[in-house]
Amino acid sequence: MEAASGDTEQVRRLLAGGLSPDAPDEDGTTALYRAAVQGEADIVRMLLEAGADPNRESGGDVEGLPLCGAACWGHLDAVTVLLDAGADPDRREDVGRSAMAPLHWAASNAHLTTVSTLLARGADPDVRDSAGGTALARAAGHGSAAVVRALLDHGADPAPTDNLGHTPLDHARRHAGRDPEAEVLALAGERAPTGRRVTVRREQSEGGEVQVVAEVWEAAGDLRSETWLGIGHAEIVRLLEARTRP
Repeated sequence: MEAASGDTEQVRRLLAGGLSPDAPDEDGTTALYRAAVQGEADIVRMLLEAGADPNRESGGDVEGLPLCGAACWGHLDAVTVLLDAGADPDRREDVGRSAMAPLHWAASNAHLTTVSTLLARGADPDVRDSAGGTALARAAGHGSAAVVRALLDHGADPAPTDNLGHTPLDHARRHAGRDPEAEVLALAGERAPTGRRVTVRREQSEGGEVQVVAEVWEAAGDLRSETWLGIGHAEIVRLLEARTRP
């Protein structure tokens, strides 16, 4: 199904011809997941109106729930349409070593508006991933002070411990006071095979904060991966210490 291309007319014709809105392709990918990840909100709505299950996981490689896919990329319109159709904001997808809920994905990528929308629509601010981590811990580790504030303002526990006994404050302290470019290069280097080129740039996050991005490039010039850190770790340490001080 042409869910990722934005071809709404083709999707409409296929559905009118009797194709199930939940039918996966040859790789196990559902049209709803593909449209959600690409931010094709009109197609997401069309599939849901045709009966697609908003809480069905896509079966392709390292794929999962439509709401998680939309939240990961900050596709707010798709997130809203899925929530309106009954997508569970606290449902964890069964993907990878640390299965996460939509709020984890949005917080991990500093999508402030998506985080705020999920919280406003009933997402548990303390929902845990399979490693016992919270969205607050992920935002703290990534240096996104705006997301940390939003979570705290919605009642997130400032001092939960994960399965290894680490708190959000521990994650923030790991990078606080250090050179963000050196930190993000070190993180990217852990994932960069020998011979790959790594570059660094700065950009503004959705919440208006500066974040440092390390890009790993293949020898042929193709982008292999991106790793980012915000520069708000010291501010997050201050915020969390104030909330946890006796």
